[in-house]
Amino acid sequence: MRLCHPRYLTIFAIASWLMVATSSEVRAQAGNIVATHGAWQVSCGKPPGASAEKCALVQSVTAEDRPNVGLTVIFLKSIDGKKRLLRVVAPLGVLLPTGLGLKIDDKDVGNAPFLKCGKIGCIAEVVVTGELVEKMQKGGTAVFIIFQTPEAGIGIPISLTGFTPALKALK
Repeated sequence: MRLCHPRYLTIFAIASWLMVATSSEVRAQAGNIVATHGAWQVSCGKPPGASAEKCALVQSVTAEDRPNVGLTVIFLKSIDGKKRLLRVVAPLGVLLPTGLGLKIDDKDVGNAPFLKCGKIGCIAEVVVTGELVEKMQKGGTAVFIIFQTPEAGIGIPISLTGFTPALKALK
């Protein structure tokens, strides 16, 4: 796997837009990298209509053997700040009914349904529990699993290196 540094801001903005914004608002959500902790980048920006800046942890990866298959993982707080969300943007062409699977250090954590698909991909999102945060903080690798057919699961690993200090930096 390799990190896709140049496109994560665009994907973050578009993924956020797919969930809540109109096309004129996309450009305003791009954000800026304010810190890097291991494999995670902290990106901050002021969403349209917000009174304060909002930050998210972002990591984008692409399969080395399949350059058209990649994920962007976004960890952020909800608008009201009371919940933590894990949002994953997967490529178009994923099999929607199977959802997105997750393993941390080879242990099954669960799956999440895809909520919406747009031009840049399909979005899965879950409210993060304290148990999942703890697993991510203690883990070394998370593998997100997507399916292009019922028989063809593709595991895309992301590094959890730096997750704990990045989480502390999340506003």
